[in-house]
Amino acid sequence: MYHKTTPYRIFNVFNICLLVILSIMCIVPLIHVLAVSFSAKSAADANLVGLWPVQFSLEAYKKTMNNPIFLHSIWISVCRTVLGTGLTLLITFLAAYPLSKETSVFRSRNVYSWLFVFSMIFNGGLVPFYMVIQKIHLMDSFWVLVLPGAVNTFLVILMLNFFRGIPKEMEEAALIDGAGHFRTLFSIFLPISMPSIATIALFSMVFHWNSWFDGLLYLSNAKDYPLATFLQTVIIQKDMSSMSMSPKEMELLSQTTVNAAQIFIGAAPILIVYPFLQKYFVKGMTLGSVKE
Repeated sequence: MYHKTTPYRIFNVFNICLLVILSIMCIVPLIHVLAVSFSAKSAADANLVGLWPVQFSLEAYKKTMNNPIFLHSIWISVCRTVLGTGLTLLITFLAAYPLSKETSVFRSRNVYSWLFVFSMIFNGGLVPFYMVIQKIHLMDSFWVLVLPGAVNTFLVILMLNFFRGIPKEMEEAALIDGAGHFRTLFSIFLPISMPSIATIALFSMVFHWNSWFDGLLYLSNAKDYPLATFLQTVIIQKDMSSMSMSPKEMELLSQTTVNAAQIFIGAAPILIVYPFLQKYFVKGMTLGSVKE
């Protein structure tokens, strides 16, 4: 067997070592941020914190969770992620199902497919897109965070390839029993497409949760920012107007520890959700990527 040969074993050891190194490079910064968030002001300001908290303290989390602007930004991000992911899934299903048919069934399939691909490769640019958002009156609206990213061509292609792998006999049996296309889609195709659905849902969730530029571009009121935009203004632009501290709080807190607490809280939801979807993720990618 090929997996018992010496070259394969050498490659396997090298591959494992490389993956371990990459995993450590990804995990260590997160552990460091967590350690800083639980450390005292003096240790954080003196850069004495490594991978373990120094002078354990919860003051940074108390300050963060008592900040109404921060909590409101989390709520906006949650609403955006839930509504955006749900809308993306619905549109992806409705677009991928007809595009997965043969040209003998859907004659204009190739035309619509190339329109999707064209939109993925070419776009009008930032300024025309900004003007469109203004003309349709989405500026300073919650829906400006949801609607522009509702259609993702890559996810549509991934889903339609998965649908094309479903045996035609299942669809034909449903149609013979009197089911229409919508009934076939929602009762036959989607229940057996969980790996692919979990994959595109994870992609969409990560996109909406981590997207910050659209909030900075289209929202003028900082109180309406989603969490990613809020963190960008506080940590990158160092705008502390939303993180005011009293003199007593300044004695106990460091801006470094507060920022670390905010970063970890912002990363926690995706870190919690991913393990539950991970078992579907790789399977969904491979099943939707190859068509025999």
